[in-house]
Amino acid sequence: MFLTELRGVGRVTVFPLEDLTVAYTTRSGDGRGLGEVGVVGVVGGRGDGEELWRLAQGLGGRGHGQEAARWILVQASRARVVAAFTDLRDVTWTAYVRRRFVLDALFANHEVLVTGRMELSATRVVL
Repeated sequence: MFLTELRGVGRVTVFPLEDLTVAYTTRSGDGRGLGEVGVVGVVGGRGDGEELWRLAQGLGGRGHGQEAARWILVQASRARVVAAFTDLRDVTWTAYVRRRFVLDALFANHEVLVTGRMELSATRVVL
């Protein structure tokens, strides 16, 4: 069950993570445009975002909660910074949010992490 649906247009970084294709973008929670919400989703119809949390526990050796959320954000922000993966500009995206997690402190410039499934409109992603 998805909590909510978010839509946006902007920069989306797409990268492989184990057997998943993952997309990462940011969103502002208010009119300031700071991008304090990290949006990380599994691309395609075969995931709901819970896979990311399982990877954080298995690969990252992290428990539930803050550490797992930070591990997910590290993977996403690292993929963006190294620029070795697909960086799409001005793409229309839709995120079907499965989990919303409020961090206890600012991390990777984010206050909130949302995870789920993400669709990128009219874009064929090749990794």
